[in-house]
Amino acid sequence: MRRDASQKLLLFGATGDLSYRMLLPSLFGLASDGLLAPGLSIICTAHTDLSDGAFRGSVAESLRRTIPTDRMDGTSLQRFLDRLRYVRVDVSRPRDFADLAEAVGSTKGGLAIFLSMAPSLFQPTIQGLAAVGLGGDNVRIGLEKPLGYDLESSRSINDTVSGVFSEGRIFRVDHYLGKETVLNLLALRFANSLFEPLWNAGGIEHVQITVAETVGLEGRVGFYDAAGATRDMVQNHILQLLTLVAMEPPPHFDATAVRDEKVKVLRSLRRIDQTNVGALTVTGQYAAGAIDGHAVPAYADELVALSDTETFVAIKAHVDTWRWKGVPFYLRTGKRLPSRKSEISIQFRGVPHSIFGDVGAALRPNRLIISLQPNENVRLLLMTKDPGLDRDGIRLREVPLDIAIPNAFVDGRRRIAYERLLLDLIEGDQTLFVRRDEVEAQWRWIDGIRNGWKANAIRPRLYGAGTWGPSAAIALAERDGVTWHD
Repeated sequence: MRRDASQKLLLFGATGDLSYRMLLPSLFGLASDGLLAPGLSIICTAHTDLSDGAFRGSVAESLRRTIPTDRMDGTSLQRFLDRLRYVRVDVSRPRDFADLAEAVGSTKGGLAIFLSMAPSLFQPTIQGLAAVGLGGDNVRIGLEKPLGYDLESSRSINDTVSGVFSEGRIFRVDHYLGKETVLNLLALRFANSLFEPLWNAGGIEHVQITVAETVGLEGRVGFYDAAGATRDMVQNHILQLLTLVAMEPPPHFDATAVRDEKVKVLRSLRRIDQTNVGALTVTGQYAAGAIDGHAVPAYADELVALSDTETFVAIKAHVDTWRWKGVPFYLRTGKRLPSRKSEISIQFRGVPHSIFGDVGAALRPNRLIISLQPNENVRLLLMTKDPGLDRDGIRLREVPLDIAIPNAFVDGRRRIAYERLLLDLIEGDQTLFVRRDEVEAQWRWIDGIRNGWKANAIRPRLYGAGTWGPSAAIALAERDGVTWHD
């Protein structure tokens, strides 16, 4: 544990889905591995009326379903449950915060707070915390996305938070930044002399970033129809991945240096607005179709209403810097697509002259594929010669060099992204969290796109569930001679 690590953790939304699936299992994993201080107490709160015993029972049941049996034993479970205390808080009732403050006690040893709740509840929660003295200099706060639905609402939320907590004590969460393969992207770039000399417009032809889901609404009806694919995925996850691909080498691996370079990328994104939005973006909404051989309904049928919300978006973006001049970044995300995957595909430029053209060999440019989910993998596609005597000419073949993370690091346990992020919150390391100027730069770019759609009355095109979106999305790339990496 770091010297300035918090001695207490306060978890809001503790009975929610995210808490049971990710947050509490992550904390259990950290505790089991001895990464939490023995005296760290975890105060959990939600609006549900539960006793300590009932809450601990529900946590135990959830952990038994979630944690692999080889990592679950009665002693570790009981020690973790003993850390937990539950306090019911209705954030709309200021008097409940007095009970919470009494349960938390002194913050002299440091308090970390994690808000796993709707952004609409941030303001009364933070005001309630401040009113009972839980917003002092020894307190840091983590905010689960989304942070608003446009630049104006994001600023309003950030103003509320910064009215109580300084920027150095605010940890804005994008869980993609806690994924092992995302961090491996930084290692590939900045720890190897092989890639960085080619990591520019002279060596890279284009970049693709895809976040594809096979699921539909899955109970997120109200949130998703108000947000859509662009706000839900592009504004945070995809733009954060883009910054890691495009950023300049920071002088140090620390919160200030890394985030300074990321925000420069976001400010360098070429503006998309009503003058070019039709040429550089495609939106879609899934119709009825089939996923894995099973019929699924259209978005409008799941919603039980007509809607102009996009469930798919593809964008051709540019980062206007010397390093990336003329290199397109193709971004896409959608629901009810054929497969679930999140990946970054780096297409390098072909060799300037092929010596094999006269002997019948065809070349393909090298490609680096970084897979984030469902399987973490790094794959480099290289050209090699087919075995044989070559009497009919040399034949070349594209061969993958794979680094499957679970196989390459069999001695290490694959961790949930939230394990890293929660530990960093407790210990006060902001490197993998999003700074306010990053969030606002992301929203500024997204607002330009959405305002452009509105000004041009652009509505989502229908695409069949189980396909890769509208045909116009394929054309968006193929006009440049590029094929999406499906």
